[in-house]
Amino acid sequence: MKKLRPPIVTVLGHVDHGKTTLLDAIRKTKVTSGEAGGITQSIGASVVKTPDGKKITFIDTPGHAAFAKMRSRGAKVADIAVLVIAADDGVMPQTKEAISYVKEAKIPFIVAITKTDLPSANPESVREQLGKEGIALEGSGGDVPVALVSAKKGIGIKELTELISLVAEVNEIKAGETSALNAVVIETGKVRAGLVVSVVVKDGTLKVGDELRASGLSAKARGLFNDQGKSVKKVGPGEPVLILGFSQLPEVGAKIVHQGEGAKQEVLVKKVGVKNAKEGEIPIVLKAQNQGALEAIVGGLPKGISLIATGIGDIIENDVFLAKASGARIMVFGGKVSPNVRKLANTEGVTIETFEVVYELFKRLEELLAEGKEKILGKAEIIKIFPTKDKKIAGCKMVDGLITKKSTLMLNRGENKLGVVRTVSLRKEKKEVEEVRKGEEFGIFFEPQVDFKVGDVLLSVAI
Repeated sequence: MKKLRPPIVTVLGHVDHGKTTLLDAIRKTKVTSGEAGGITQSIGASVVKTPDGKKITFIDTPGHAAFAKMRSRGAKVADIAVLVIAADDGVMPQTKEAISYVKEAKIPFIVAITKTDLPSANPESVREQLGKEGIALEGSGGDVPVALVSAKKGIGIKELTELISLVAEVNEIKAGETSALNAVVIETGKVRAGLVVSVVVKDGTLKVGDELRASGLSAKARGLFNDQGKSVKKVGPGEPVLILGFSQLPEVGAKIVHQGEGAKQEVLVKKVGVKNAKEGEIPIVLKAQNQGALEAIVGGLPKGISLIATGIGDIIENDVFLAKASGARIMVFGGKVSPNVRKLANTEGVTIETFEVVYELFKRLEELLAEGKEKILGKAEIIKIFPTKDKKIAGCKMVDGLITKKSTLMLNRGENKLGVVRTVSLRKEKKEVEEVRKGEEFGIFFEPQVDFKVGDVLLSVAI
């Protein structure tokens, strides 16, 4: 027999409107202090108990624009949404985005107007703005519940959790412990013990030792861990859990069932395979610590960036060799680079860049795109070095275009820019010349005397 289960709740809203701070207040924890840039950057889940002893499961959803897919997924997994709107800012672009997610998912929602303690707070203006978006709140001629809160001062938190419990009861969110298992993957990742899959159980019971199936993959649940990181033997409907036992990671958004039930797996994301960059595109190898972050970054990549390959976890030597072969740089989000891998990358001339905050990664990509817009007038490869008493002459062969004495030259090693140099002497067949063209061999002395080597490239650029 099915009975009421803990509701699964997602908190949505515009960046910096206080979603994580609100969850901190509800859970009485401090998640924000441990997050890079103060942004929740991977979907997790946690269980809280209301003052009257009822359980609520919250799915964490990040606020940055790049994580739109993750927030959308959160809305589809959840039973109830809490739409967070700051009383001083009002309805913003991501607020409208969140509203569309909720409408698409067709789930009930509650509006939480935050930061009501600020002098600039204007809850009435928020009501009016929501009305223009087709949302009429209780007290304004509508039936959408609303709570006025100040997460920092703890005002309205109790009332908000009571509203969530009430909405759950009214909508009769039920499940059965003996029903067929129905769990949804909300995150995947890698820890010291192995691959882990984070899920919320919508129906049925999940136990240690269960044979599972997801995204066409089979696994045995070797370990289960609750939202506190404690080992548990089983979890029931409405609860989140971390599963240890998969040898390959299922797709985020996939349905997990017991082996043999033959349920069709839902796959909500598409893997990006290895490919070659098109002319003019900037090739990168992208690594992230979990599937959700990887999916979000891939979905937000600007035009002109070519993904050679993607992966989850820390960089390995094969990533370096792949980047070397494709002329790509490696971008790492939330991962680590071992000294051995870093040394290999330096030897192979592969650039590795690491990021903890998503908008810093995107900012860097925009910088690379801007640099790529420099018009290349000529390209020469250094094929020999002629050392003299106090200087080195680079023996080069023109690969394309032309180089003149007045050219702005960029010295590159693979993807690394060694610096801008100026021509002091340009000689061909021992004679000083004004320019060299494609196919010609020449000697060049430039300043400053950068530590160049055979294989480095000189680019004549128009900036």
